[in-house]
Amino acid sequence: MKSITIMINNTEAVKKFVNILSRYDYDMDLRSGRYVVDAKSILGIFSLDLNRPVVLEVHADECDDLIGDIKPFIAE
Repeated sequence: MKSITIMINNTEAVKKFVNILSRYDYDMDLRSGRYVVDAKSILGIFSLDLNRPVVLEVHADECDDLIGDIKPFIAE
């Protein structure tokens, strides 16, 4: 499993983010504090506090291609 801190703070960013994730077969979750939602669910993402970074948890061993695609969303 790989954990990546990301920032998606507006509606358009959420839409782009979900479109990218939906191209991959990996199981992925977003975690914000104690809340965990399906990372491919737009409604699930909007239930999180998007004013702060969230953690994307990818349940796959090798996901370098995904990381390259979501580079603009990765929080430094």
